[in-house]
Amino acid sequence: MAWINDARYRAVFYQVLAIAAVAALAWSMFATASANLAKQDIATGFGYLSRQAGFVISEAAIDYKPTDSVGRALLVGIANTVKVSLLAALFGTVVGFAVGIGRMSRNPLLQRLMLSYIELLRNVPLLLYLLFWYALIINVLPPVRSALTIGPHVYLSNSGLALPAFSLDGGWAMPLAALVVGLAMAFVVRRASLRRRLATGRVNAGGWIALAVAVLPLAAVWLAGGLAVSWDIPEAGRFRITGGAQVRPEFVALLFGLALSVSATVAEIVRAGVQAVGKGQWEAASALGLPRRRTMRLVVLPQAMRLMVPPLTNTYLTVFKNSSLAIAIGYPDLVMVSNTVMNQTGQAMETIAIFMAVYLGLSVAISLVMNWYNQRVALKER
Repeated sequence: MAWINDARYRAVFYQVLAIAAVAALAWSMFATASANLAKQDIATGFGYLSRQAGFVISEAAIDYKPTDSVGRALLVGIANTVKVSLLAALFGTVVGFAVGIGRMSRNPLLQRLMLSYIELLRNVPLLLYLLFWYALIINVLPPVRSALTIGPHVYLSNSGLALPAFSLDGGWAMPLAALVVGLAMAFVVRRASLRRRLATGRVNAGGWIALAVAVLPLAAVWLAGGLAVSWDIPEAGRFRITGGAQVRPEFVALLFGLALSVSATVAEIVRAGVQAVGKGQWEAASALGLPRRRTMRLVVLPQAMRLMVPPLTNTYLTVFKNSSLAIAIGYPDLVMVSNTVMNQTGQAMETIAIFMAVYLGLSVAISLVMNWYNQRVALKER
């Protein structure tokens, strides 16, 4: 029983005990609700997931037909949510870093423009921006019969954006495997070149060699004939555009709204992180002859990242949860597909439990990834 006096073991024991208590409470509530529903002859359980869905989903990130199962339909909603959330987080981070650095510019005009951008996006509810972008696309862009040709076989109208799409005749398995192998080899080469640079103090061509190694397996697959590409070209008709890749206005409005909202938050996080780095770091870099841009990239930002990662984690979690507002503009995310499933099957409790578990799982995954990165950039005490 010596472990009782060890704080580490006690902490683990209390956590396991708390998890067991929560699980027991959840099971008790589920069993009680199932019994009450059974008394009213209302079916329970997850067997309905294997039934035929029987409804159309306007946009699907994975293959889907109305004859597929309800479980497949929910999987489409999950894929749509993940797709738009990841793209919004990516674009919002890139734009937010640029805006945050511009917010600290010595140019007063640029500084005030970036400040106005941040305040405008942070102080208006996200739902209003989603409705604004959707209404702008629907009402301002021309109809299909007068679609704008913004490039070869690229059409823009109030029905969305149509552009050429490609597919691999031999499937994606071999190219993806080659890409993964190339990236793994490039990572090893890059790490080796960095260690050699730190050991010798000499600049080497490790970055270019890593880039060549990354594309080498993919080039080998292409030369072996395993990378045959076929193109699907869109054709504009009187009432619709057929063929190619169709980007619907609901997706564009949701992506723009989420990405711009994220960019404003990320900009303030970047500004706070950079300003938290001591002024002496700027002065020391200047004394070494580094220009302001290289000082920002090589000296200040690496130190600021240690402070920015925790609030960035919260921002990325918010992106995934805010994607549920897509139901307001008709984008078929997880919540909208789940509502359709509940209306058709009548099994609301199980469906709500599924998409709550999905959001919880996504949030935990994001937290684990960001915590891992936070440990990578954190200062190590000796």
